[in-house]
Amino acid sequence: MTIFRPADSGHAVLSDHDSFVNGPPHNTFARMRREDPLARCDGGEYKDYWSLTRYQDIMTYNRNFELLSSARGIRLEDQNYEEYLARRTFQETDPPEHTRVRMLVGKAFSRPVIAEYEKTIRDLCCEILDRALSLGEFDGVKEVARQLPMRMLGQIIGVPDEDLDWLVTKGDELIASFDPEYASPLVEGDDSDEYRLLPFRSPASIELYDYAKQLIENKAARNDKSGVLSLITQPNENGEVISDTEFRNFFCLIVSAGNDTTRYTISAALHALANQPELLEQLQQADEKSFNIATEEMLRWASPTMHFRRTAMRDFELHGKRVKEGDKVLLWFVSGNRDDEQFANPFNINLDRNPNRHMAFGQGGPHVCLGMWLARLEVRLLLQTLAERVKSIRQVGKHEFLRSNFVGGIKKLPLAVELKASQVC
Repeated sequence: MTIFRPADSGHAVLSDHDSFVNGPPHNTFARMRREDPLARCDGGEYKDYWSLTRYQDIMTYNRNFELLSSARGIRLEDQNYEEYLARRTFQETDPPEHTRVRMLVGKAFSRPVIAEYEKTIRDLCCEILDRALSLGEFDGVKEVARQLPMRMLGQIIGVPDEDLDWLVTKGDELIASFDPEYASPLVEGDDSDEYRLLPFRSPASIELYDYAKQLIENKAARNDKSGVLSLITQPNENGEVISDTEFRNFFCLIVSAGNDTTRYTISAALHALANQPELLEQLQQADEKSFNIATEEMLRWASPTMHFRRTAMRDFELHGKRVKEGDKVLLWFVSGNRDDEQFANPFNINLDRNPNRHMAFGQGGPHVCLGMWLARLEVRLLLQTLAERVKSIRQVGKHEFLRSNFVGGIKKLPLAVELKASQVC
């Protein structure tokens, strides 16, 4: 059973965020994969760009950072060099610079380190579901999907629980700035130099930077060297330390991207379970291995990071087209994850799909998601805890998608649940 049928005409304008308010325009992506897998697209307010939509092409060209560079920006918008330098994170760099920074912070997100959080995450899942499920009816995004990554964000960067809601709200203002519900009122129409040079061109980054600076100063005063923020501020082997700009931008990145993508994966999973009862029944019978496989399928299905932009470093030809040096090329991971040349029946959720070489984490290149092991663990434990406690779950109102062509997902999801007579937590 397919629970999401694309409604777009097949000719959506991909640069227009309104094309994504009912979910990704998968009819358009399917047509492009068939007819024009390297399509020249209208950039709207930005310069025109190329769209790469087939799974194998994305996987191949995502590896080739010498041809398609991240060091000109990873979003569709145009930036001059001054703006790029002021706003970049290690995401907007190529090896070897990218490798240097990634190695510095990568230890905090490695699989063995993240595995140590399993009990913490399981306890958080129980606590969050205790509260949400007792309501009977609730918004699955607000009460569940937003809560878990938000609470884990506090664990990773070491901030008090009472600050988390404010932090995540500011993160939403950054990464979801094209949705009127989340956009800062200061962004629209303000082209001052101050905002032009800020991450995501948002004044929310000023507040986040001030918060991060105070946080790290307080930790230094206590000689507290725990957490990822302390790790990235330590000198490297050459005695070099991260600059204030790099620190600010990294903090904004971890608060926004480190929270939103997992939130929208969980919301997609809840939506699926609420509309296909057989999926919940399957999870209720699943063992540990089956939950790992099911988690990968939910990640493929959600595909919250829909694209990253690259810039051509020299002319090249593909599919009979000539891409010129300096052209923007968008890698549409959300399209690759529905490519029927790679995935049988890609619009069906198959919790037994194995192998499942999806690209929800930007696989295939040096920029594979730093937080992928944390995201996997959060999604798996949430699914397990929910399946242990819920007899049924159903959608009781209209869901709403984020207005964004960059990070996508369900932002509102009215649910009703029936609990089991006995619960594990």
